[in-house]
Amino acid sequence: KPDKPFFVYYSSAGAHSPHHVGPEWIAKYKGKFDEGWDAYRERAFKNAKAKGWIPENAQLPPRHPRLAAWDSIPEHQKPFQSRLMEVLAGFAEHTDHQVGRIVSEIERLGYEENTLVVYIWGDNGSSGEGQDGTISELLAQNSIATEIDEHIKVLDELGGLDALGSPLVDNMYHAGWAWAGSTPYQGMKLMASYLGGTRNPMAIKWPKGIKPDPKPRSQFHHCNDLVPTIYELVGITPPKMVNGVTQDPIHGTSFAYAFNAPDAPGELKTQFFDIMGSRSIYHNGWMAGAVGPRLPWVKGVDPDILTWSPDTDVWELYNLDEDFSQSKNVADEYPEKLQMLKNLFLVESAKYKNMPIGGGLWTIIFHPELKVAPEATSWELPGTITRIPEPCAPRLGCLNNKVTIDMDIPENASGVLYKLGANSGGLTLYMDEGILTYEYNLFIVERTKLRSDQPLPAGRHKLEVVTEHTDDNPRGSLSIKVSLNGTQMIEGIVPRVAAVLFTANDCLDVGQALGSPASLDYHERAPFKFNGTIHTMQVEYLE
Repeated sequence: KPDKPFFVYYSSAGAHSPHHVGPEWIAKYKGKFDEGWDAYRERAFKNAKAKGWIPENAQLPPRHPRLAAWDSIPEHQKPFQSRLMEVLAGFAEHTDHQVGRIVSEIERLGYEENTLVVYIWGDNGSSGEGQDGTISELLAQNSIATEIDEHIKVLDELGGLDALGSPLVDNMYHAGWAWAGSTPYQGMKLMASYLGGTRNPMAIKWPKGIKPDPKPRSQFHHCNDLVPTIYELVGITPPKMVNGVTQDPIHGTSFAYAFNAPDAPGELKTQFFDIMGSRSIYHNGWMAGAVGPRLPWVKGVDPDILTWSPDTDVWELYNLDEDFSQSKNVADEYPEKLQMLKNLFLVESAKYKNMPIGGGLWTIIFHPELKVAPEATSWELPGTITRIPEPCAPRLGCLNNKVTIDMDIPENASGVLYKLGANSGGLTLYMDEGILTYEYNLFIVERTKLRSDQPLPAGRHKLEVVTEHTDDNPRGSLSIKVSLNGTQMIEGIVPRVAAVLFTANDCLDVGQALGSPASLDYHERAPFKFNGTIHTMQVEYLE
């Protein structure tokens, strides 16, 4: 319907982790980052100044003392670290290319003149969740500490550096690259205290309404402001009630005023930021912030976080009108200004339902067993069910549970009985030529495989898998016991567990492994459908 308005929301996976892209895109950047993140940050800073993207008087803040310098990286690890950044760069260019295809198609259709295109590039700033560089990004979210040589050893078994960016791994770069990618600011994603974890580029094209000019718009705005901007341009008054439900007021301020007035005073006066206790507030050109209880690149659970209180955080203060890159902390010079902003942060947090401060840490750090999950404590699943999203599925890999499978086993049975998660992390129970195997894949770096000594007999049988923690530590070891008609077939220990989740995007499958297979043993045979019959699979949580 060419005479009708249209709205398209295109949300790419790039350049969010994990970083996956074809080898032809990665190859474009071979050797481009061998200088390391310190030198790259200096180069990016000079380039941004030369192009007029940042003020001439901007200063480059130093690297955080707890973030590794490139020169401190062992020589044998540097090719791994450089390649991780090459993959990210290829991924980023690939994303740009796809956006360009969309814009080109709008132009080809003749819609260019009166189509508003808004391109927001990034995901809360460059992310340090790769920590020291990783082949499996969710190690960080599960607070599992590993060593880089572990990753390199496993990577060598998967094909070496060429495996990075492929479906075999869920790689993400070193936090040093995230810091360099946040140039000219301090911080990175998960650090709401600095603009390096927050400010992203945005480009807008609207030939009918915007006269192009080369000057970047420096007015302070937030993604909340996009909706009121669009409403203003198309003449929409947001309803106060929808289907009998009173609507919250729109949070945000239109930035349409700046389209053709590059030097107009900013109309957004106040904006707060908070993620798991790292927080800040902007108000009339000033920004105050506190780093909070954790640094995103610190592996495992930082002991300091266990005694953290927001009441004792040290706050910093920056005058953004004079200090674009937050290079000079003036908290000691303006204590009254700082206190006013700290108070304003609490007011805004209460107003916009952001309390309690640090509440997001409750399940991630302190009680992963209490994460949002189905209320059910038992399930009866048909033997052909697939694609139950992990957040909706039984938590087979971290809570005490018993799985009971009523099944017909053929001679030399083969195939997946069930699979939760993916190649990047998960667990699976499968048969191969009659041999039963339980595998717990701890994010690629550690695989526990427990096998039966002999093939399972043909016929109708009841198979039970009992999973229990060996102590009270939710991240500690699991005891695995598998029995057939009451006779134990497998017993063993999984030394470490994924206490929060295996994946953010895969599922529980029964009878086959759709999506990404959790085991390399049947990776090339996926979905490796079971050649017998599963009548039911029952799951119940144990005390």
